[in-house]
Amino acid sequence: MPRVFVNQLADGSPVDEVFLLADRQLRANRHAESYLLAQLRDKTGQVSGLLWNVSESSVQQLQVGDYVKVKGKVQLFQGNLQLIMNRIEKVPAEGLAVADFQQETSVNSERLLTRVKEILLSINDAPLRTLMSCFLDDDEFMALLAKAPAGIRLHHAYAGGLLEHIVNLLETITRIADLYPKVDSRLLLAGAFLHDIGKVRELEFDAVFGYSDEGQLIGHLVQGVEMVNERIPEAERRLGCEFPKETLLRVKHMLLSHHGAYEFGSPKLPMTPEAIALHHLDNLDAKVNEYTTLISSDPNSQSAWTPYQATMQRKIYKGGG
Repeated sequence: MPRVFVNQLADGSPVDEVFLLADRQLRANRHAESYLLAQLRDKTGQVSGLLWNVSESSVQQLQVGDYVKVKGKVQLFQGNLQLIMNRIEKVPAEGLAVADFQQETSVNSERLLTRVKEILLSINDAPLRTLMSCFLDDDEFMALLAKAPAGIRLHHAYAGGLLEHIVNLLETITRIADLYPKVDSRLLLAGAFLHDIGKVRELEFDAVFGYSDEGQLIGHLVQGVEMVNERIPEAERRLGCEFPKETLLRVKHMLLSHHGAYEFGSPKLPMTPEAIALHHLDNLDAKVNEYTTLISSDPNSQSAWTPYQATMQRKIYKGGG
């Protein structure tokens, strides 16, 4: 019998299928009764599964990253499909097609890595170009960069998404540099490459996407600055002199301020032309990707609108025909 994937689920359809457990939380309803909220994933997407009237002891054997056999029924609730489970149990990986559970991606990492190197090694500033080469020559780091997502939910949330996001920014900067001659495009290119590199430490992305302990406690903005600091001695060795303090200060400021506002996690607001440019370019690429992802992944093909997105406080218009 052929497998039923997440993107094939429909309101009212029965489910008896294996999924990857991407997350699990034991919650309490308004009557203080416990229920399990599970995030169930395969290569086509993710769906929430709910199992009522459970205790911690009854589900403690279920761990994130496990394969689980689920029985239940699909329900449309507030515009979103969810799976009301009547059974969930861990199953062994033997005999399963692992590729069925690995998130699909169309990212061509080899092409993107080649393009990153072309752009960064063309920077007409020896200290910045040397710092970039310290990262580009680190095979372990580049391997992580090639497979990391940029986020765990929407923002380029697929293998290679971080690299794709970085290349999008680099390509945009090369196209608009002559429109903003007072913005140092060399600094901006370096900032675009470095701004999210801390995510290779912040996120875990082997089996399921999540946050590392270090990522939860520190976050990728600070982790990115730490990674830059770690490579400055090597950059100075290659240069044969001290790395320019002003350049390093401006680079670090871009990393720490690129979220643009305190409420979005930036410890500093953008205070240089390059920093404010990076913030808006980063936000543009992330938000456009989020919108297109929501549109393409919406299972309600007959509707001109996506379900209401609580984090965005809006629906997204898909088109009328």
